[in-house]
Amino acid sequence: MNRKYANEEVDAVIVGAGAAGGVLAKELSEAGMRVVVLDAGPFRDPQKDFASDELKMQSLGWQDTRIVDGHDPLTMGHNNSGRGIGGGTVHFTGVFLRFHDVDFKGKTIEGTGEDWPIAYDDLEPYYNRIEKEIAVSGPKHFPWGNYHGPYPYPEREPLSPNAYLFMNGCDKLGIQSSVAPLAILSAPFEGRPPCINRGFCNQGCMPNAKFSTLIVHIPKAIQAGAEVLPDCMVTQVIMGSDGRAKGVNFVHDGIEYKQMAKLVILSAYVVETPRLLLNSATSAYPDGLANSSGMVGRSIMVHSSNDVYARFDKEVRLYKGTPVLATTQDFYRTDPKRPFVRGYTLHAHGARPVEFAKGISKTQSGPIWGEQFRQALLNYNYYGRVTLVGEVLPNADNRVSLDNERDEYGLPRAKVTFSYGDNDKKLIDHAVQTMRSILEAEGGKPEFVVPDTAHMMGGCRMGNDPSTSVVNSYGQTHDIENLFICDASTFVTSGGGNPTNTVMSLALRTADYIIEKARKRELQASRA
Repeated sequence: MNRKYANEEVDAVIVGAGAAGGVLAKELSEAGMRVVVLDAGPFRDPQKDFASDELKMQSLGWQDTRIVDGHDPLTMGHNNSGRGIGGGTVHFTGVFLRFHDVDFKGKTIEGTGEDWPIAYDDLEPYYNRIEKEIAVSGPKHFPWGNYHGPYPYPEREPLSPNAYLFMNGCDKLGIQSSVAPLAILSAPFEGRPPCINRGFCNQGCMPNAKFSTLIVHIPKAIQAGAEVLPDCMVTQVIMGSDGRAKGVNFVHDGIEYKQMAKLVILSAYVVETPRLLLNSATSAYPDGLANSSGMVGRSIMVHSSNDVYARFDKEVRLYKGTPVLATTQDFYRTDPKRPFVRGYTLHAHGARPVEFAKGISKTQSGPIWGEQFRQALLNYNYYGRVTLVGEVLPNADNRVSLDNERDEYGLPRAKVTFSYGDNDKKLIDHAVQTMRSILEAEGGKPEFVVPDTAHMMGGCRMGNDPSTSVVNSYGQTHDIENLFICDASTFVTSGGGNPTNTVMSLALRTADYIIEKARKRELQASRA
């Protein structure tokens, strides 16, 4: 393995090249820092390695075995973890929502949920920068939250039949709806073409119209001098006797290597980041690194993501267009009239045939098979779909821990324990009824309710109090000054909307913090 920084201590080693890791790699390397990025998966070429094939492209997700537990064990894999350069951005739908002010200060504003150590205003300039940098397309006016547009690029046109029926159903019920903000180009940008509505966003975008850090941030990082190493599984954070992180051990093609670094940044996402911290336990840190609070791996969250499929007399053809083209956040905030706190987003969400078949085979009322299943598949073109992005409240019992079973690297496998709370269940029930009503208003007959989850968050929460949190608001661990965590695991609450924009904006804020600290050290050294 030819290495640029093989025997050097670099300024920063980043574990994971997804939404956060890609942003960090670009920003730090462009600031003149020597950066190495390690990712467990491959470095793909969209034109050669992506395909309009649902089964083949399941490989974009993390398929390694994870042990699941709890009253509502999660389905792990393609729907919540990426594997490879670009991470989950390679196969996400491109929905690019901001969190609202109430997501960061729910307890202060509504008296519900928990407060983050930052407010919306702290993140707003970073939302602006990220959206401009990747040319987010969106409506002229977005009705909800703190930002109402305009977006850098105009909204996508035309919409899909499923999006139009969703918006029509909402209108008949007096529910506001809007075209969704998307990290998908509506016009050419930086040599990339506009979307042609190929519709396989979840299988990787071959034309590169959909953003991913694979095609945007990582190439810019490499151009600025970063070394990006695929197929490298990080197995341990190396600690020194001085209580500082010294680098990481990683395995490539069965051979173990070390990468020494002044800063270690974990951007390996909600399962692998806590797993790595727990597995890196030493005599000085017997419960795992950065875990003096006991919160590493705890309070993981997902979004409830139930689907409602309704059959129509007219063709809908759920494969047409990019998956999500219309949305509503009318139910986003706590309403005293409802039997639960916090809220949710609803999307008109397309589905490819295999996704449709897998979904309806595990309906809420029980699996279907035989002639009923066959007839539903034959009528695929007549189904419309609405999906939920529902806030799940943090619960310390929902956690990532280490199992006794070991993987091919000799590491304990991750055990993911999850159960819905009472509030979560009431929110889901309300959302399902709302989705049914929207589809019925447009003439559909709801036939299948499919329970599902998406968007993992939490496990290394941020906070000002080291006794109840793992990192500060910049992702710097309370216990180890030069060990940072920067991914969705630092989320305090899950919000009721897609999290990628927030993950990337937090990464940009962390990068600014690291760069500013480095400049101050250089200035102090020059004066000494």
